[in-house]
Amino acid sequence: MREKSARIMDPSDASATSMPPAISVRGVSKAFGARRALDSISFDVPEGAFLSIFGPNGAGKTTLLRALATLARPSSGKVLIAGIDTKEEPDRARAELGLISHAPMVYPDLTAEENLLFFAEMYGVAEPQTRVDELLDAVGLSHRRHDRVRTFSRGMTQRVAIARALVHDPSVVLLDEPYSGLDPHAVDVFDDLLAELREGRTFVMVSHDLQKGLEMCSHALVMARGRSVSLQAKDEIDPEAFEQLYRNVVGMGVS
Repeated sequence: MREKSARIMDPSDASATSMPPAISVRGVSKAFGARRALDSISFDVPEGAFLSIFGPNGAGKTTLLRALATLARPSSGKVLIAGIDTKEEPDRARAELGLISHAPMVYPDLTAEENLLFFAEMYGVAEPQTRVDELLDAVGLSHRRHDRVRTFSRGMTQRVAIARALVHDPSVVLLDEPYSGLDPHAVDVFDDLLAELREGRTFVMVSHDLQKGLEMCSHALVMARGRSVSLQAKDEIDPEAFEQLYRNVVGMGVS
């Protein structure tokens, strides 16, 4: 990953750089009836950063990721991806986004190649066959290109999901508990793939795994009750203090 001097910050921070952020979250709230899943969250993510989001069940992590992915519209506030307002121009924003989830979002009765060609054509990728060939090689599945995905292991299916998310070469990649259900070997393969793909891209990952999330990230956000509890750059984090914060503040809840 390229070195970045920018840091995650509140958009009102006077020390913000003039470089446009990859992601801007500005006063975002999301309500489901009387329940506020997100409560006026604001931050910017610089280009090339890797933000890990932590918090207990019900903290609002997945709702925030869905808002970033244009899968949920905020009740108030705005999200900008590469400077594009996701509410005003959702299709343009989606062209900058790739989503990798614990649910692979591929078609099990299609082959690996057929899945990727379908998504490449849906995104209007130039020379889709060439792009699919490149991705199958990158995720180590060229030899299984003509096999139906339902015959794949969990780890192999996740590799197809990675290729699917990257088929249109997005600048921002969203990860929703991507390690869920992977065996140790598949985790190692997934880590290696992410390391190869980080150059020039911005990542946001929701995770319950504090150790893995801190290992991967350049910045960490802790959420509880739809709000930001802590937002820090990795080089500012004391691991023991951070874990204590997670246990004491998030585990017990915030008032």
